[in-house]
Amino acid sequence: MAKAANIGVETSLQDDVTGLLAEAAAVAARLYPGEPRRPITPGSLAAPGIHVLVARGDGAALGLCAIIERGDGEVELKRLIVTADARGRGVGSALVRGAEALARRLGARAIVLEVGIENRAAQALYRRAGFTPRGPFPPYRDLPVSLFLERPVPA
Repeated sequence: MAKAANIGVETSLQDDVTGLLAEAAAVAARLYPGEPRRPITPGSLAAPGIHVLVARGDGAALGLCAIIERGDGEVELKRLIVTADARGRGVGSALVRGAEALARRLGARAIVLEVGIENRAAQALYRRAGFTPRGPFPPYRDLPVSLFLERPVPA
């Protein structure tokens, strides 16, 4: 299996990104059947102020996440997904480090995120990366299936 060699900002309008977003939607549907979810499409990620980080190994997309500029000194980390065969190989951690580096370049003071309470693997990744609990932030509201986390962006 290819290892993650590169993390870079790419367009969301490519087939392998579409496939990863479909995988993320399937995971969410499995973990939260019947719960409302905010759909994310490649087109919605192509908007100004949204940056898609893609992890690649030997040219193949192994994972991705989106960084959304919030305009309040924070960026939101959204839709981090790693392909099933690349999990456990450090791809998720590399994406979080890439998100931090991008947040720093954007001048953000903090990274915020929302993660579902059933997504224990993602929670563990974020906690290992130094994220701590916080309250909801717009456009989210406090829901029993959501956990909100943040971490400062080191200078």
